[in-house]
Amino acid sequence: MKNFFAQLRPMERRLAVAVLVILILVLNWAFIWPHFSDLSKLDSRRHTALDTLAKRQAAIADTKKYQDLVSHFQSGGGDVPLEDQAINFLQTIRLQAAASGVQVFNFGRQSSKTNEFFSEQSEAISVVATDAQLVDFLYKLGEGASMVRVRDLDLQPDQPKQHLNANVQLIASYQKKSPTAATAQTTSLAKPATPVNAKTNSKPATIKSK
Repeated sequence: MKNFFAQLRPMERRLAVAVLVILILVLNWAFIWPHFSDLSKLDSRRHTALDTLAKRQAAIADTKKYQDLVSHFQSGGGDVPLEDQAINFLQTIRLQAAASGVQVFNFGRQSSKTNEFFSEQSEAISVVATDAQLVDFLYKLGEGASMVRVRDLDLQPDQPKQHLNANVQLIASYQKKSPTAATAQTTSLAKPATPVNAKTNSKPATIKSK
């Protein structure tokens, strides 16, 4: 390399040095400078992975709590057959409305859907009641085993402003029975005992008289 530069003229040397510097800058720009932030990105990924690991370990540590919650939700809700849930829901609403002094003057169209744990019944009703009667009605509905809750509530006072006109969307959740494992029925394949006729060639014993 020294011999190469020694053979060059001063102007050629300057040009060669300039080309070499430009080449070094281009190589740095293409291969080195883009990776200056790799360390910070790696550190950020490391912190994210540690946070995720800590959250998952905390969730694993709370497995017992989640199992208890699942058991609680599975045990909640009335043990009502699927075909009787709609009727049971309406009866629950009517009985509690009568007990709380709430007048139900309209029942909407009832709908139902299911998830992994519950069968859900939905009913829209229109009622007239005082504020105390309405609070008592909704509160005591939520105490039942059917887990009734209010999804939507629209309140308006009547003309004398002594009662409330309420449109209420009620939801009831009933426990969804888990499918019972089919029990294998074992049938006895034993054949009935058949009598065996034993054939013998022996002759009856004779007694000889002396």
